[in-house]
Amino acid sequence: MKRYVAQVACFSMVVMLAAAAGCGSGKRVTRLDPSEVVDLSGRWNDTDSQQVAQKMIMDCLNHVWITQFTSSNGGKKPVVIVGSIRNRGMEHIPAATFITDIERAFVNSGRVSVVAGAEERNELRDERLDQRANASLETIKEMGMELGADYMMTGEVNTIEDREGGEQILFYQVDLTLTNIETNEKVWIRPEKLKKYIQRKRTVL
Repeated sequence: MKRYVAQVACFSMVVMLAAAAGCGSGKRVTRLDPSEVVDLSGRWNDTDSQQVAQKMIMDCLNHVWITQFTSSNGGKKPVVIVGSIRNRGMEHIPAATFITDIERAFVNSGRVSVVAGAEERNELRDERLDQRANASLETIKEMGMELGADYMMTGEVNTIEDREGGEQILFYQVDLTLTNIETNEKVWIRPEKLKKYIQRKRTVL
């Protein structure tokens, strides 16, 4: 009898410990407004990408190159393609997201036309080829009708990190260049700098 009671008590304790462990390992998920600024690690995030892209493109669109182009082309909007944005630092920075933010800022301005990048163009060309074999004659999109870009934007992101004890400085410099595709003339160059100070709390044992 005593042995049976001990076994039951032992089993109950195991169940309680398992339940406690399950509760402790659970996670809580809270939905946030996508526009809300949240800095957890202090590293490059979605807010940095959007704000830097918006600030730089607004500067680009207020530069003399766009006035010179429109006045020389009967008011025609320049056509821009966003090329490669290279990450030169050790930290992972999603370049595709930053490129999309740049394209969005250009499109939303209404002052330039934006054409698809290399990867997107290949998909679109494949689609047009597929249409020639499978779409009705009335809906087939013609080859050789692409809008050629006048300018290409390229750039790079550099990161410098300085750390001492529980303190850390993260410095980012984004350099963007707009180049005339026909002449290779660089018509706009802009650096944008971002510095973050991170102080980590020390755990007291």
